Amino acid sequence: MNRIKVNNKIGVIVDSLRLPLREGLKAVKDMGADGVQIYAVYGEMAPENISAILRKELKAYIESLGLEISALCGDLGGHGFQDLHQNREKIEKSKRILDLAVELGTKIVTTHIGMIPEEKKSPIYEAMQIACEELGVYAKSMNAYFAIETGPETASRLKDFLDSLSTNGVSVNFDPANMVMVTGDDPVEGVNLLKDYIVHTHVKDGIRLKPVDPRNVYGALGYGGGTDHEKIAQMVASGEYFRELPLGKGVVDFPRYFAALQEIHYDGYLTIEREVNTNPVKDISEAIEFIKTFK
Repeated sequence: MNRIKVNNKIGVIVDSLRLPLREGLKAVKDMGADGVQIYAVYGEMAPENISAILRKELKAYIESLGLEISALCGDLGGHGFQDLHQNREKIEKSKRILDLAVELGTKIVTTHIGMIPEEKKSPIYEAMQIACEELGVYAKSMNAYFAIETGPETASRLKDFLDSLSTNGVSVNFDPANMVMVTGDDPVEGVNLLKDYIVHTHVKDGIRLKPVDPRNVYGALGYGGGTDHEKIAQMVASGEYFRELPLGKGVVDFPRYFAALQEIHYDGYLTIEREVNTNPVKDISEAIEFIKTFK
């Protein structure tokens, strides 16, 4: 019997089910979750492809199922906001995704901004800072957030970066599995460090098998390209360095992690993400039941 009692709502990244959107939404409801996170970058959910009428229809359909949207995912890929020359277009696209989020009833867009360099005086650090400052101010003006997903860098480096911005409009989507799999960070320490910024979380599990340079996982502007890098990237993809696993099967200490979230008074969603395996519906159903053992 778990002693920690979790009262947070349970969400599911509907795209993890690999079903058509409305079919996936219905499946999430049938599984007993409270909300969904939806990718809003390409295809039918891209802001440029979803008209005002379609937005109202989708919002009404989600509400008719008794679900909420916990967040949209606005990860634009590439190197995030590391490339100054691409940032203007990416910033504008990100703003449109946030506009869509607010219209659909959520104030959170999760994203990857690219790996934050150790060197604060580097051009890449500055490009990321400028982009996130603009995005943070825009989000703050709407009482909303862009939430950076944890994983590419340590929690302390991420906190230093966020502290350098003028608002908390850019905050954190906390993913404990990314930490244990890639940087080796302790998620509980990460929660305590980032407590002022956590607005959304992913519930995911995994195991780190051997150390890996995060740049080989997430990429970085100007890094790699040689045969060694390609070989390492292939090994990362093959699961030699880390593996994502079903909840409770990896090394994330969920009782301590959930307790840490309670201690910082986090009252947002616990949103299930499943990026691998051939039976995501079964895995996510079991993940919901796993979280409910803490209810």
